Amino acid sequence: MLTLLDPDRADQAFPSISTALTDPDGLLAVGGCLSTQRIINAYRQGIFPWYSDEDPILWWSPNPRLVVFPDQLHVSKSLQKTQRKQTFQLSFDTAFADVIQACSMPRAQDSGTWLLPEMQAAYIRLHEEGHAHSMEAWFQGELVGGLYGIAIGRVFFGESMFHIKTDASKIAFVTLAQLLTEWGYQLIDCQVHTDHLASLGAEEIPRSDFAILLRRFLQNKPHATAWQK
Repeated sequence: MLTLLDPDRADQAFPSISTALTDPDGLLAVGGCLSTQRIINAYRQGIFPWYSDEDPILWWSPNPRLVVFPDQLHVSKSLQKTQRKQTFQLSFDTAFADVIQACSMPRAQDSGTWLLPEMQAAYIRLHEEGHAHSMEAWFQGELVGGLYGIAIGRVFFGESMFHIKTDASKIAFVTLAQLLTEWGYQLIDCQVHTDHLASLGAEEIPRSDFAILLRRFLQNKPHATAWQK
């Protein structure tokens, strides 16, 4: 049975992720709110919000979980070549609102978006409070790719990515992963399988193993230089 969350109690505990449904995979709770406290509490337990405009707020913890260990990143020879050519100019935290807006645009195979205005507002607020970050790829002054997510402890919880020029989002992801390695991060959460992320070394692990890694890596802070420009 799904847990119904109280929208007026941001500190209300989530149920154990082991109680999530198997169909649909990972659905754990319904309702609540999109406050900073609620969202950070969710991520710390391996839970994230995802829903469409016809749904209430839905909270998920799928099994298995797609992750990248930053120091085990796979960069193909062709992508290495693109990176060496410096086709794109890379930056972070300079255009967060633009990145999330671009990520919200419907994909070719979809007519809608899960990044509703209230979701965008919640993550922009998280960015303003220092929890959420973006990585941007530029070409001739135009934003052509990027991604955003939440950083807690030594874990980066990736949320969404976009590109309008070939390899832009991959280069942004690779650059971010390399920075995260320098800063002492141990894990990138990618949520669910995509071929795009699998090509970069993402692998599926059991949800129970993911929870163990969170308990280990969320306790330690990254290097003091992390996210400083």
